[in-house]
Amino acid sequence: MTEFIRKRAANAKNDILSGITVALALVPEAVAFAFVAGVDPLVGLYAAFMIGLITSIFGGRPGMISGATGALAVVMVSLVAEGNAMGEASEQLGLYYLFATVILMGIIQMLAGVFKLGKFVRLIPHPVMMGFVNGLAIVIFLSQLGMFKDVNGDWFSGNQLWVMLGLVGLTMGIMFGLPKLTKKLPEALIAILVVSAIAIFGNIDVATVGSFIRDGGGEGLKGGLPQFQTDIFSKVPFNLQTLKFIFPYALILAAIGLIESLMTLNLVDELTETRGNANRECLAQGGANIVTGFFGGMGGCAMIGQSLINIKGGGRGRLSGIVAAVLLLIFILFASGLIEQVPIAALVGVMFMVVIGTFAWSSFRILNKIPLSDVIVLIAVSALTVIFDLAIAVIAGVIISALVFSWENAKRIRARKRLREDGTKIYEIWGPLFFGSIIAFNDKFDIKTDPEHVEVDFVESRISDHSAIEAIFSLVEKYEAAGKKIKLKHLSEDCKILLYKSNPKFREVIVEDIDDPRYHLAENPESFTKGLSEYKF
Repeated sequence: MTEFIRKRAANAKNDILSGITVALALVPEAVAFAFVAGVDPLVGLYAAFMIGLITSIFGGRPGMISGATGALAVVMVSLVAEGNAMGEASEQLGLYYLFATVILMGIIQMLAGVFKLGKFVRLIPHPVMMGFVNGLAIVIFLSQLGMFKDVNGDWFSGNQLWVMLGLVGLTMGIMFGLPKLTKKLPEALIAILVVSAIAIFGNIDVATVGSFIRDGGGEGLKGGLPQFQTDIFSKVPFNLQTLKFIFPYALILAAIGLIESLMTLNLVDELTETRGNANRECLAQGGANIVTGFFGGMGGCAMIGQSLINIKGGGRGRLSGIVAAVLLLIFILFASGLIEQVPIAALVGVMFMVVIGTFAWSSFRILNKIPLSDVIVLIAVSALTVIFDLAIAVIAGVIISALVFSWENAKRIRARKRLREDGTKIYEIWGPLFFGSIIAFNDKFDIKTDPEHVEVDFVESRISDHSAIEAIFSLVEKYEAAGKKIKLKHLSEDCKILLYKSNPKFREVIVEDIDDPRYHLAENPESFTKGLSEYKF
């Protein structure tokens, strides 16, 4: 117990310092995503606080950071716009429809956790994971380029551009060089503090968090505690029409949120060489979004950029996420004036270093060493993540991988043919028998020229689905229609059960051989070892 407490206490410093860094990086991200969704900056900040706090305490992956994300904000744009159009001109109901949708989204995510759907993240192949990481790194990079534009959307030029580039470069330089001198200090936090001090005390004219909020139409970070949104019940009619409107959005948001969260969970697992609980994360994300919807937040999910900042800064426990969330609320309540002075350039530099650390540079090295199909999946997922969104990219990648897998396995069906002394023709089937290999399987048989007695031996094959059962049944009928007798041998027990359930006729053609393969555990290991000693290997 003493050792356990000592280890936890030793990492508490890293968790706290890393949490402070994450909190600073969360502010412009949450504000930017709120603007993307078309809502007030405080709606994004409240979401980052509530979701970050709840998932840090109850989530399935300590050290992973959650909050308002761009992947969800993009979907929310049309939801808010359509919601506003549903009310009178003087009413802006889009925000309340957003809250209702976030609540429904959370319910869907909790159901995914209850039914343990989180385990399906195992079906995501490694090329899809690499494509996801690369695509997300590109998306983060492109999102930061918007910080190099003024309020009119024009790119910085002249002295303004050089100052911005200089501060970004200085931030990246500190983050790159400080770990080479000492690893006891969090490089991202030190870089933000140093660049902020230079900009403030040097009276440098540069975009800050405060100017960024005001340019976007916000009034500032100052706010109070999140309030329970009682207006949801009075302004949003809870009827079938409302459900038809918000359910498609809730379903899409829930899917994107879970996919991004579970894939970020997998990525953090690899970086920390530990294992998180996917189903617990589904429950925590869902519960967090329900609470967020009732208390005026825009909803959210895991954030890969902030999670990587936390992990690289030494944050490993739940304390890091709790510190980041609580500190974000403190910023809103008491320290908004100080945070608004932080230069955007410092935060952009941090995110650029996150991009460099996130991108799987090894993917360039292995492109000519992996199958072409995996190369196509990797590039396709990366491109689709940038062009559309994460959910579409991952689903498309899994579908492509599944089709390639089915195609490759369909070509592996083989049949060795031989004649027994009594004239019986033996077909020894090798390879998986499923929907993809049915045509190749049927081509192996020559019903017209085969002798009167035929045996099909499945000792090296396996019946995988209903299509395979139908193919075998069709084969039996064709031989019997030709006046020939067919027997099926060496089927596994589960295959026999499937065939018997599908048609009792199989009991007449399946041979229950005593030499069917059986596998048992040795009851007496000593006698088993003694028996092996009689053989010379």
